Amino acid sequence: MELTGKITQVLPEKSGTSARGPWRKQDYVLETTQGDFTRQVCFMLWGDKIDQFAIREGQEVTVHFNLESREYNGRWYTDVKAWRIDAPGSDSARNEDFDQGGAEAPMFGDEPPF
Repeated sequence: MELTGKITQVLPEKSGTSARGPWRKQDYVLETTQGDFTRQVCFMLWGDKIDQFAIREGQEVTVHFNLESREYNGRWYTDVKAWRIDAPGSDSARNEDFDQGGAEAPMFGDEPPF
């Protein structure tokens, strides 16, 4: 799936250590207009992709992503995991093919998954 729009927020990076080792994730808010409606979608990047794409607030981008839902303690959580970002004038992001599987979110005690 993909959406095109403007980055309106770059949220603080989160990091930690799971059984698989250290992890990093960062959330971004994309504002997109479809017809007469403006919508906001929060998506995430994991690990090295955070530095690779270096997304900035105000940037126009096309986000290629996968949707993934999972149950945790009787509640359902949905992740919007980006695997590729295309930005005007950014040949490195446009020409590379990235793993679409994404990393699994770490689980911490009673906290919901990211």
